[in-house]
Amino acid sequence: MGDPRRIKKKFKKPKHPFQKDRILEELEFIGKYGLRNKREFWKMRSKLGRWRQRARYSRTLPDEEAVQVQQTLIKKLVRLGILTPESSFEDVLRVTVEDLLKRRLQTLVFEKGLAKSVYHARQLIVHKHIQVGSKRINSPSYLVKREEEDLIQFAPTSPFASASAA
Repeated sequence: MGDPRRIKKKFKKPKHPFQKDRILEELEFIGKYGLRNKREFWKMRSKLGRWRQRARYSRTLPDEEAVQVQQTLIKKLVRLGILTPESSFEDVLRVTVEDLLKRRLQTLVFEKGLAKSVYHARQLIVHKHIQVGSKRINSPSYLVKREEEDLIQFAPTSPFASASAA
């Protein structure tokens, strides 16, 4: 009968698999942000594509509906910390994959100085040494919201928590 959740892919592969420029760009992002494989990059690119598609679609709607769709999209991106509160609708179309990758928990743990490298940050997250607020998160690809950014810390039961306090 199958799984009732209807799991489906969250990314699209590139149409041309062997373009040298694209491959080098993907590898650069993988190294810089400590991604496990290209699939993680493709997921972020697909998520960004869906937001852009929704933004372009909103331009075809009547004015009242378009404003409502645009405002909800902008609010969502501001809450995620991808856009600033004073951003306009045009800024939604200027968002890049790198802006999205900078908001991942893995990147923010490294930038905050809790880990020695992005790869070390990934391991700390997967091994449940990191918590956001009072909730442990073991997914390095978790997009950290703007208000949660200051709440990233070591979990109280982690051996790293006592080492950093001393």
